[in-house]
Amino acid sequence: MHKFREFIDRNIRQYGMVIALIVIMVFFGFATKGSLIWPRNISMLVRQNTYVIVLAIGMMLCILTGGNIDLSVGSLVALVGAMSGTLYTTLGWPDWLAIILSLLTGLVAGMWQGFWIAFVKVPPFITTLSGMLAFRGLTNIILQGYTLSLRGLYEVIGNGSLPDVAPNTVRDFLRVGDLLNLKNKPEFLNATTLIVGLILSIAYVLFIILNRRSKKARGYEVASVRSVIGKAIAFFIIINVFAYWLAMDEGIPILLVIAAALYTIYTFITTKTIPGRHLYAMGGNIKAAELSGVNTRKMMFLVYSNMGLLAGIAGIVVSGRLMSASPIAGQNYELDAIGACFIGGASAYGGVGTIWGAIVGGFIMGVMNNGMSIIGWDVFMQQVSKGLIVLFAVAFDMWSKSKSKM
Repeated sequence: MHKFREFIDRNIRQYGMVIALIVIMVFFGFATKGSLIWPRNISMLVRQNTYVIVLAIGMMLCILTGGNIDLSVGSLVALVGAMSGTLYTTLGWPDWLAIILSLLTGLVAGMWQGFWIAFVKVPPFITTLSGMLAFRGLTNIILQGYTLSLRGLYEVIGNGSLPDVAPNTVRDFLRVGDLLNLKNKPEFLNATTLIVGLILSIAYVLFIILNRRSKKARGYEVASVRSVIGKAIAFFIIINVFAYWLAMDEGIPILLVIAAALYTIYTFITTKTIPGRHLYAMGGNIKAAELSGVNTRKMMFLVYSNMGLLAGIAGIVVSGRLMSASPIAGQNYELDAIGACFIGGASAYGGVGTIWGAIVGGFIMGVMNNGMSIIGWDVFMQQVSKGLIVLFAVAFDMWSKSKSKM
């Protein structure tokens, strides 16, 4: 019993939100009579919430520096969309060039804010509040209240899927659809998705095993063989079931590939690089980090420049998903990103949080939005629910910190 309690205390941040996500999905699965977990709805859930994941990854880095946030990302998403609409639709530039220049717009906007925060020492809250107002104003000046249509590469990014290597793979493959008695069974499965799911699940199992062996060889404390096997089996099943669900719809969305790539890149940065360690050091104690040789000004500049770039990517994602550039795009997106980070285990004081946690938090927000919409809750009740969940998440963080000091 004592060992079990130690295991829970040690892993509550890492696995607590994953368990919460599963519980929420099961709850809304029953509440919506299975509609939430239909393959088509799962695919739409991924597509609709990729922007939250992209923004939450950047917001997590801001929070790690000491609980700082960026209030401007929603307005910057709209500004990037406005630039895309102007370049592609109004001026007739190639879609690929419009996308590159739009991403540069986001990066430059982030560098602008990073300059004021890092070198002029204007507090991040004030700087990004200014950016929120200024970027929204520029969006309206550019679009003049009009909504511009976006097609071509934008549509492919926002609504496309990876091509199927075997387009006539029959549904009866594995016969899982019949076993689960699914409604709206597809005639075919997306073979690319099944293959990718199998490869990823095997690779992850090998990673778990080799990682444990490596830590044990270096003398670190490692989990028991039984727990490692249980974890490997659980993730193997989860990855392949998720892949099968996507295969019953249109396969792997391109937006999921983008989110997975960003997760891989930023997880590596935060866990395996010196700048990543500096981020956590700044959140733990910024004065001590400075005395240890961390260039905190440079780090703050890079963090907010990066946030601008990711907001640019989110702007392309949203524009492609909606196939339009709208002056009202991105409203309250900053709140979704901040909420996803805190729900995913980030500390309000900085120095604690993971990219994985931000992604899980983003999916929790997405599942709640989708589930409440299917049930028929009005938008105001949804806002109340999300607000309370963010409050409880931060309260839990403060409680767990006070408990650890006892």
